[in-house]
Amino acid sequence: MTPLRYAPEIETPEPDEQATIRGIIDGMTKSSQTVEKRDGHAVRASHAKSSACALGTLAVSPALPPELAQGLFAAGGTFDVALRFAQGPGETLGDRVSTHRGVSLKVFGVAGEKLPGHDAETQDFVLATGTTFPSGTAKGFLRDGKMIGTATPMPEGFKSAVSAAMRGVNTVLNAFGTESAKADFFGHPFSHPLAEPYFSQAPLRYGEHVAKFGLFPVAPAQLALKDWTLDPKDDEDGFRHAAVDYLRAQEAVFELRVQLWTNAETQSIEDASVDWPTEESPYRTVATLRVPAQDAYSDARRRYFDDVMTFRPAHGLAAHRPLGSVMRARLQVYEALSKFRHAENGIAAENTGTVDRIPA
Repeated sequence: MTPLRYAPEIETPEPDEQATIRGIIDGMTKSSQTVEKRDGHAVRASHAKSSACALGTLAVSPALPPELAQGLFAAGGTFDVALRFAQGPGETLGDRVSTHRGVSLKVFGVAGEKLPGHDAETQDFVLATGTTFPSGTAKGFLRDGKMIGTATPMPEGFKSAVSAAMRGVNTVLNAFGTESAKADFFGHPFSHPLAEPYFSQAPLRYGEHVAKFGLFPVAPAQLALKDWTLDPKDDEDGFRHAAVDYLRAQEAVFELRVQLWTNAETQSIEDASVDWPTEESPYRTVATLRVPAQDAYSDARRRYFDDVMTFRPAHGLAAHRPLGSVMRARLQVYEALSKFRHAENGIAAENTGTVDRIPA
């Protein structure tokens, strides 16, 4: 199908959306305060526990067809990239609490008109397991955030039980050929962090068009880990050890793919819980990400990625503006929570502009 064209009118914000966003910021800040009071250190309000902090290169495919040759991908070229793999919760829990996962990419040396307030030659992509964001909209984000906030002070054993129950729900659903995005969000399988795909879940502008992004593992050694399963009773930091051990020995390779917006009736812009059918618009490769063998968790690098560096949907090109209710919320929420975290820790945030700022 022919990709639809981007226009500002494709977004339809709710009249009270700003109040909803303020509610999200207030709720997540309170959860972060709870975690800081308990642990003595402020961490990210989501994806707090990193499992790998790596450097690599992103090679944009040359001679892409016109509908794919947009924004960052308008011409072939190779860019330095920093990427941070992490667990979903906004606290550093043992790996028994296996929820959704995330990976954030920062692409360096990116020229072009930037989003307001972004002053570095970079493009960030914030991706997670699951093709959709179960909360759907900013209002859903606020509702589910309240539930997570209520659970934050609970003992870790309670969170582990919830995660196990949600994995059980999806096991039953899988037996009937279906699954629950929300169950997966709170109870993700004990799979290898480098062996599964990650998605933007919500759309972004794609130059003249609109797209969702996906990062797919393709190296044979990664694909061979498809059935790898962590036993958290043996190692509560097993996801980190698995990712770091892999990268210490060999290269990881991912394809960055885009799913173009082709049907306004079935592919919602505003509701990120709606999966875009791949039968109507398949994911198509636009670049290859290579992560060479390295020490992906040195003390200096971990501190820089976790405590100094920032990844935000607002860090990027105007040609890749985040779209829809959840993304508009994230543009403000990420900034507010980053300011809180860095202020509490007495550490200056850095919108890292060049790869040489990152420790070995």
